[in-house]
Amino acid sequence: MQKQLTQKEKYSFGFGAFGKDLVVNLIGIYLMYYLTDILGIAASFVGTLYFVARIWDAINDPIMGMIVDKTKTKWGKFRPWLIIGTLINSVITLILFTNFELTGTALYVFISIMYILWGMTYTMMDVPYWSWLPNLTNNPTEREEVSVIPRIFASLANLILGSIGLSAVIYLDKLFGNGNQSVGFFILTIIIILFFNLTIGITVKNVKEAPTNIESGITLRFKDIWRILFTNKELLAYIGIIVTFFLCTQFIGNVLIYYFSYVAESKFLFALYNGMGFMEIIALFLFPKVSKLLTRERVFPLATSSLIFGLIILLIASYMAPKAILPVVLGTIFIKIGSGLIMGIITVSIADVIDYSELKFGQRNESVITSTQTFLMKTAMAVSGLVTGWSLTLFGYEPGGQQSDLTKNGLRFIMIVLPIICILASYAIYRWSYHLKGAYIKDVVNVLNLRKRKKG
Repeated sequence: MQKQLTQKEKYSFGFGAFGKDLVVNLIGIYLMYYLTDILGIAASFVGTLYFVARIWDAINDPIMGMIVDKTKTKWGKFRPWLIIGTLINSVITLILFTNFELTGTALYVFISIMYILWGMTYTMMDVPYWSWLPNLTNNPTEREEVSVIPRIFASLANLILGSIGLSAVIYLDKLFGNGNQSVGFFILTIIIILFFNLTIGITVKNVKEAPTNIESGITLRFKDIWRILFTNKELLAYIGIIVTFFLCTQFIGNVLIYYFSYVAESKFLFALYNGMGFMEIIALFLFPKVSKLLTRERVFPLATSSLIFGLIILLIASYMAPKAILPVVLGTIFIKIGSGLIMGIITVSIADVIDYSELKFGQRNESVITSTQTFLMKTAMAVSGLVTGWSLTLFGYEPGGQQSDLTKNGLRFIMIVLPIICILASYAIYRWSYHLKGAYIKDVVNVLNLRKRKKG
């Protein structure tokens, strides 16, 4: 049994998620808007680029997981890649928001290359970060407590950047820019990168990792990736749960700024929606206690119902009172509580899948398995980006102009109807196809601990 983590280690690890999720939310919330409304790139092209980049990630992410699992150094196998990936991704992120006054084909080629490089370099630090989490402790109760801490910091990053990001861009551009917000985005990116490096630095400095410069006797080969990912039925079910959930949240995130700008016609409501993200943080704080009281398998349907109810409130309000504040507040509360609780379940469950893999196949392969989470998040970004980009074109979206009823209804469909379909699919998979719940997962952990005591 591993030693108990100190509070300093728990929160130092979680703090790293704040910086890295500032970066991922900068891309997730604002990049499509930056490319379409500021650089003037066609929405359909952006959507296609998102999708093509993720096709490459289908190969790149598991390979990165394999590389991390094979890494053996006196500093461990996670920390070196966390440092390398953070530094390189920082440079790529900064360049991505520096268009060098390019236009036409040159701009399209430049953005395409830099966005693909951004995905690759983010993987370099994200895979080892989340792979490290299941190795911090194998105590199920402590694991639930530790797992929600990085999600809380991630939600805090989303809350801050979502609520004040656009206002910060406009303010910074007024001070230093030329009126089209590109300079504001560039300066905001610099600030985010500084936080990114600071928070990951604290994680690397304060969280201990055992050296991995001793041969384990097991060599991981590229062909093993297929076996690890596609013969583990619980991992396949987990993949289904997480990709449908991420699709739900990514559809909302991708279209949010368009929805509130052109359906509600209020940038204030956009900031208000993101500002209500503290409800997601509260849900994550409460998750360990709620799951202990009700069990995870009972929390999931409650969280699903909460999220759907919140979306329905926004849908009704978008027709009856699109500029009203109260429906946005109420709807967002239910959405954020639901997503926070589900995020807690998903974060804990990846460690359970890794434990099951060790029991079933004799190898943990943390980084290869955890790389599926990174890949699936980016897959959801890709599919939602493709659908959003082409839908904006299909529904006649005009950047910065007056939108038709067809366009507004299209935005409602992407913002509300598609997420409801996705979250219902996520719950169905969790309910009927995923079995690492209740007594079964306790038995898995007990057997693994018994094996370790016998070896010791």
